[in-house]
Formats: sequence, C-alpha cells, structure tokens
Amino acid sequence: MSRRLRVAAALLLAGAALTGCSSAASAPSSSPTASATDDVTGTVTVFAAASLTKTFTELGKEFEAAHPGAKVTFSFAGSSDLVSQLTAGAPADVFASADEANMTKAVDAKVIDGDPVDFATNVLAIAVPPGNPAHVKSFADLASPGVKTVVCAPQVPCGAATAKVEKAAGVTLTPVSQESSVTDVLGKVSSGEADAGIVYRTDVKGAGSAVESVPFPEAAKTVNVYPIATVAKAPNAEGAAAFVAFVTGPDGRKALAAAGFGEP
Repeated sequence: MSRRLRVAAALLLAGAALTGCSSAASAPSSSPTASATDDVTGTVTVFAAASLTKTFTELGKEFEAAHPGAKVTFSFAGSSDLVSQLTAGAPADVFASADEANMTKAVDAKVIDGDPVDFATNVLAIAVPPGNPAHVKSFADLASPGVKTVVCAPQVPCGAATAKVEKAAGVTLTPVSQESSVTDVLGKVSSGEADAGIVYRTDVKGAGSAVESVPFPEAAKTVNVYPIATVAKAPNAEGAAAFVAFVTGPDGRKALAAAGFGEP
C-alpha cells in the first residue's frame, strides 16, 4: 500500500472513532431530566372539605416536592360553603367535596370542568372529650337530657349524614349548636365546650389524644363518598389536572388510607 493510501486509511479510522465517542457522549441528552419536562408550575389553589385538612396539607407538601416549580394553597371549609364560593366566582383550580350531593350542585352550576372522580370514603364517629365525662356509650345517648351534643349543619355533608343516621336509628337529636364544618364540631368537643360531637372517623383519628371515640353500629349505614374535580376556568389548569392525578394516584391513596379514609 502506498504512503498516500496508508494516510487516508488512518484518517478514516480516526474519524470513525471520534464519531463513536461523540455519539456515546451525547446519548444522555436524548433523555431529558424531570425538571426539563415538568410543565406543572405556579400556584394550584385547592378548595377542599374541612375533613381533608390534615391529609391534603401533607399531600400538598408531597406534590410540591414532586413538582418544584409549583405551590399548593388550600381553602378548607364545609363543602356547601365552598360550592357557594365557587358559584359566586371565587377563583380556584380544584374542588374536593366530602359528599356527592355538593359536587353535583357544583356540576349543575357549571363551575366544574369534566367529570368528578371519587377518591375516598368516610363514615361518622362520635367524638367525646378525654375521659368521656358525659358517659356517652351509644348514638341514643346523644339525645339524653343534659348531654351537650354538637353536630354539623344540615347542608354540610357530615350534617346530612347525621340526619340519615337519626332517621335510621329512630333517634332525634337536639344539638346545642350546628356548625358549618366538621372541624368546628371537633374543636368544641376537644375544648370541652360539648360533651359529644358527630364527626368523621378520620377526624377522631387525626385528633390523637385530644378526643376519644365512641363506636356506634348505625354509622355503617351512612358512607360519604368524596369526589374531586378540576374547576371550570381554572387559572392553573395544568396544575389542577396534575393535583387531581396525584390525589387519585398511588401517593394519594397511601396518604388517605393512613388517615383512615376508605376506598371509593
């Protein structure tokens, strides 16, 4: 082989080697990082039932960790109050209700985008102060003279569920107050202002040693189903969809189960 041919062959081999190295070095760029593809940014405003306060607050932190460019803000209240705010034009991205009735109201008012998704269930529980000073042992005891019982207002999911239990048990309660959210009921019991209150099983569990629970079989007759949905004209539609997916996905199910919520 002539010297000219040997030089040409060497150059061809060197070029092929450089091309191979270049391809190997640039391969990682074909797999973009999560941050490069994560389009969830900005504030995600969530309107959620009061009974979801503790669990959703924790899920909000997990969601922010999974999406560093996003921030979740919450407005917790009775589901009926939240529907009123939404229909009045309050800006929000996600609505999570403690019952299907209030979600239906929101859908009928055309403030919901798409179909709601059921993500959890809950049942009622009797909460009493530590030591159970009024000696409440059954649902019927809540109607006893001298027992100061607090319940949710009828339009609130826990209040509507309480009314159903009253009818099924043949017991008529005379509460000393009707509160606008289940957390208000729990607060009056834990502070000793009331002898007993009708809340959710998850509220009693989340309160720890602040209250005690009195089981009653009638609770099984009324199960609240929790739906979640994206709000129509959501300021952050991408963030709303991502949060709904997060709640209904593995992370959300795990957190809800740990808090005592049931499967939908």
